[in-house]
Amino acid sequence: MAMFVHLTSAADAPRVRRSGIRAESRGPEGARGVFCFPVLPSFTLTHQWLRELARRGTRGGMVAVHVRLDDGQQVLAGHYAAGRKRPPHRPMTAAEAVRTIAAVEDPRGWEVFLPRAVRPAEVHRIRTAPQVVGWRYWPGSNGVRPCTCVGCRVRGEYGGSRLRRRNPHPLDGPPPPVPVLLDRIAAAGDPGDPAALSDALHWLGMRRRGPVPALAPLAAHPEARIREQLVWAIGRWSTPGVAALLDALADDPDPEVREAVESVREPL
Repeated sequence: MAMFVHLTSAADAPRVRRSGIRAESRGPEGARGVFCFPVLPSFTLTHQWLRELARRGTRGGMVAVHVRLDDGQQVLAGHYAAGRKRPPHRPMTAAEAVRTIAAVEDPRGWEVFLPRAVRPAEVHRIRTAPQVVGWRYWPGSNGVRPCTCVGCRVRGEYGGSRLRRRNPHPLDGPPPPVPVLLDRIAAAGDPGDPAALSDALHWLGMRRRGPVPALAPLAAHPEARIREQLVWAIGRWSTPGVAALLDALADDPDPEVREAVESVREPL
């Protein structure tokens, strides 16, 4: 039996003991499943993902769920940056995944994806873990100034405001007032200059709420990248009408627009 560790919020521990681990994550090939990592001799490497996962928010801290999988269980293993500078995740058995990652010179950033839920009988134990182990942002980021742009920062992150004051980014904002942005969209014409619309949607995406009816016509813009950016701009808004607009964009002919809708609808 191969042993893996799955990191989750402490608040989920009772449910995991009772029902196992839900298949809530989206894997490399689009399937739902569970991310985990082999239990290696190095405690730090085994729990390397803890600080990065905790950076996105936890409930009561993080715990380590040890999972026993059959050696022949099919999984996907690879580096999280696969597809850019690294080869894609490869299908292999659980035992092969443990051997492969243990043999890598630097296994930081590697991950294993189980394309199904973890059954309660497969949960070996749940233990607390130090909350400061592992890397943040990316492996080897220690000593590198973190990026404070709107795409990299985490809203509500501890120390985030102090970091942005010390290291401001030109895309940080504050965003222009909504009437000014709507005037820019109107001045862009019909169907609208993509550069001007992209700039306005960037600033609107920093807000918690916004003018959904005024932006709804952009769902029919001829350029797919504008429709995709519209999804990212309104996806986290709490304004009435967002769900209906996302429903319409979920059937967009462009696959990247549809994937953007799925991403913004996933729980944070």
